[in-house]
Amino acid sequence: MVTLDKVYHAAFVLKQVARKTDMIEAPKLSSDFTMYLKTENLQLTGSFKLRGAYYKISQLTDEQRAAGIVACSAGNHAQGVALASTRMGAKSIVCMPDSAPISKVEATKALGAEVKLVKGAYDDAYAYACKLRDETGMTFIHPFDDDEVIAGQGTIGLEILNQLEDVDVVLCPVGGGGLVSGVAFAIKSLNPNVKVYGVQAENAASMAKSVELGEQVTLPTVKTFADGIAVKRPGDTTFAMINQYVDGVVTVSEDEIAAAILALMEKQKIVAEGAGAVGVAAAMFHRVPDIAGKKVCCLVSGGNIDVNILSRVITRGLLTSGRNAMLTIALEDKPGQLVGVAQIISDCGANVVGVTHERSDANMPVASCFLKVSMETRDFDQIALVREKLTKAGFKIVDHL
Repeated sequence: MVTLDKVYHAAFVLKQVARKTDMIEAPKLSSDFTMYLKTENLQLTGSFKLRGAYYKISQLTDEQRAAGIVACSAGNHAQGVALASTRMGAKSIVCMPDSAPISKVEATKALGAEVKLVKGAYDDAYAYACKLRDETGMTFIHPFDDDEVIAGQGTIGLEILNQLEDVDVVLCPVGGGGLVSGVAFAIKSLNPNVKVYGVQAENAASMAKSVELGEQVTLPTVKTFADGIAVKRPGDTTFAMINQYVDGVVTVSEDEIAAAILALMEKQKIVAEGAGAVGVAAAMFHRVPDIAGKKVCCLVSGGNIDVNILSRVITRGLLTSGRNAMLTIALEDKPGQLVGVAQIISDCGANVVGVTHERSDANMPVASCFLKVSMETRDFDQIALVREKLTKAGFKIVDHL
């Protein structure tokens, strides 16, 4: 059972390893509300997961630690388990899905753990870790469905209330639910007036669907680049705690997550992984009710994004934010057409960054071509202006080929 005393005890234990992360105001990311960022991405392992893993392992008996530690993780819990186990002199094996970012795999190894990659998603890694536990007698450290782990994550709730006493709303990422359970429990126990919402990727919304239906749901698949919250089934303890302490669970799209990552990087100089940015995405795209005029704390839960997908995420974010655009224009294939298009785009203040002619499409007349233009733009209003000016000049914009 999670108690407030246990959360306070976790805070005492974690003083030696977890930093009290900064609470940063982010005025450039909000309009009709005031946004604050709780920067757990700046934690020692780049994620909040260190808190729960370290506290749980610190509470094990000498015999349990001597048996060795086994865990499953998409990457962030893995690093917390590896660091805690190594510091306490225990051997650790972490089972990770084979889709886990290479950076998280290598970081886990560097912290002293043996990594076993398992084909599939997090839930497949969980099943393999349970098999190892049963076969070897090692001590299993669950990433979210555990009282001590939840208490460790709850220390973030204590810090939020200390750093922002008049906070109105807290937005928290949700995978299996350990983080939001701990944070909501701590906050509601001390100030029930604060609203706490969980946020999931819409392609991995196991908790949102479970809360909606009133029973735990197992998704057949999860597909999101927010790998830290790609969980098919919520935990038993966390599902019960979320129903009791959390005001609602909302979802955001992949494009909205990408836009939030871009905004955090560009406007706040903060690097967040997909899971870490979902709270910001929910606030930016108005997925949470009644936050106008409120002080909203978005928990940036981690910053361990795979650099191999970062450029793609930025591209998606630019498109979603109206900062990049692609137009396909049907042209007569004659001299001067490209100059006319480029001049109109320039007059509107946009910048052409790529041009492609397509003459071989069977759907176009023989004497015509498709011109595909990539542009850098300020926002959607500027894109609309470019489209309007091109249409008035007699150019035909083709939205669907």
